[in-house]
Amino acid sequence: MLRKAKLDLRRFERRPDEVLLRRDVLDRQLINVEGARLVRANEIELAHLGGSWRVVGVDTGPRGGLRRLLPKRLGSRIATGEFLDWAGVEPFVGHVPTVRLRVPHPKLAKLHPAQIADLVEAASRREGEEIIQAVGDDDRELEADVFEELDDHHQREFLEDRTDAEIAEIVSRMAPDDAADIVGELDEERREPVLALLPVSHRVKVRALLGYDPAEAGGLMSPDFLLLGPTTPAADALQAARRSTIAPELLTVVFVASPDGALQGAVPVTALLRAEPAQRLEALVKHEIPCLSPDASFEEVARLMADYNLTAIPVADEHERMVGVVTVDDVLEAMLPRGWRRRFGLLGED
Repeated sequence: MLRKAKLDLRRFERRPDEVLLRRDVLDRQLINVEGARLVRANEIELAHLGGSWRVVGVDTGPRGGLRRLLPKRLGSRIATGEFLDWAGVEPFVGHVPTVRLRVPHPKLAKLHPAQIADLVEAASRREGEEIIQAVGDDDRELEADVFEELDDHHQREFLEDRTDAEIAEIVSRMAPDDAADIVGELDEERREPVLALLPVSHRVKVRALLGYDPAEAGGLMSPDFLLLGPTTPAADALQAARRSTIAPELLTVVFVASPDGALQGAVPVTALLRAEPAQRLEALVKHEIPCLSPDASFEEVARLMADYNLTAIPVADEHERMVGVVTVDDVLEAMLPRGWRRRFGLLGED
């Protein structure tokens, strides 16, 4: 039934922001933002709602594809699988200039950087690039966080086509230890040009970390920590923690140094919260906390953190001056085998 007197017989052309079901969705991978994994659209469910046909879900199970391949009378006998709500999936549409992957999707935007990195690693090169580009267009800080979570292979793969300036922009937003790892993965002739483009303070930290063996405490540590004097009141220490820009996982403890800079110990942030505001750090400091040298082996780092039940352990030079801190997440990352997320099925199946 025609709604108007004239019918447009021109060849169909895709309109802006339009996704074509057969070309862009059917038999293609989609992002399931509910489960933070990739799935394949084997069948598309349509429903007549409000006077028009709408996409309401996709069948990602093998029965959906089999049902389409068989003659209609046979395919109709195969029970439908579990359909995913269309509102909870995102198609890859990087091949369409007018359509953009919607990173601001409420659920996709709330994924942890590690979950987004998992999606990138599970996707094809083109699909992974699409995810990273969409993330970068929407949130540069999140893009840097995702790069930190990628394995070495994918970091190299997605950086090799970028200019030195683009790499420096990403690296400048990373924690110094993660930035050093990225720079260390670059071809030798690219390292200096990228380092030269970093902000001075960031460059100094990254250069210092590049001088350590990655398998030792110096290569695992972060140069960001909070170091205060022994006479500092607990209230002032808490205020310093509030004002600090150091990542929360590096601020589980406040370190204490003598006036000559020698490390004296550490005070857990929880102890500061429970202490009287005027109580000094020297009365709260835990002298028994061990300290590592930068050349301590990874085994020694892990042993001491396990023996003392530590989430963070200081690293000091030969003069007992603190130069960095190793956190438990760095130790776990180094202990786990390459590609462990996939081996343990955290990404699910297509």
